[in-house]
Amino acid sequence: MLDKVRVVMVETTHPGNIGAAARAMKTMGLADLRLVAPKIHPSAEATARASGAGDILANARVCADLDEALEGATLVVGTSARLRRVPWPCLTPRQLTAQLQHEPDDTRIAVLFGREDRGLTNEELHRCNLHVTVPTNPDYGVLNVASAVQLLAYELRLALVGDEAEPRGARSKRATMPLPEMFWDVEPASNQTVQGFLEHLERLMEDSGFLDPEQPGQVMTRMRRLFLRARPDKMEISILRGTLVALEKRLRGQDSR
Repeated sequence: MLDKVRVVMVETTHPGNIGAAARAMKTMGLADLRLVAPKIHPSAEATARASGAGDILANARVCADLDEALEGATLVVGTSARLRRVPWPCLTPRQLTAQLQHEPDDTRIAVLFGREDRGLTNEELHRCNLHVTVPTNPDYGVLNVASAVQLLAYELRLALVGDEAEPRGARSKRATMPLPEMFWDVEPASNQTVQGFLEHLERLMEDSGFLDPEQPGQVMTRMRRLFLRARPDKMEISILRGTLVALEKRLRGQDSR
């Protein structure tokens, strides 16, 4: 499962943070690093901070935008320290990784880390199925982005690989009480596929007159939350897209009368 986890750093300003994040990843067995429009990359400072994880930096994929970085992902997790106007499913790192233990083996996970000064934008967080927040000191909740990568990478390793230092008795006891594995007949839709459906839905809602593009309110935010929380599979999205196409044809037919 660690091979199916990618770390996505969005518009990182300081190259040292990229190097430190690469080191954190390699220490925990993660290898897929994607950088969305970094300010400086490659950098000698990043290589120095990587301290032996230069291969992670060398293989890091630099992406022009978030769409490219999320290509193929079926579960997107955004890190955030801020409360949102419209609440989103939000977990601690440990709650997140407990949930990941029961994901299908073909789940492709992307974990997003935002800018040093302001994190992820609302629009970027609206691309995420889940949000994760690190419980910190309420009097000082500032967490360096590379430190956040280290913390999440550690929890991911514990959840997906296990703690080799755990006493055998504790492991065997836990192994006797597994949750049943979920069987699903169709693989989950990718983030891009769901995004395409939501854009299609928004256009149709505007064309029908239901949604006023000048005063949209929080309608699409809530629609995004609904479908990203539901995590529909490919067939379900295909059915929904087909329904939208049929409704569009009916609307066009009525307009031509």
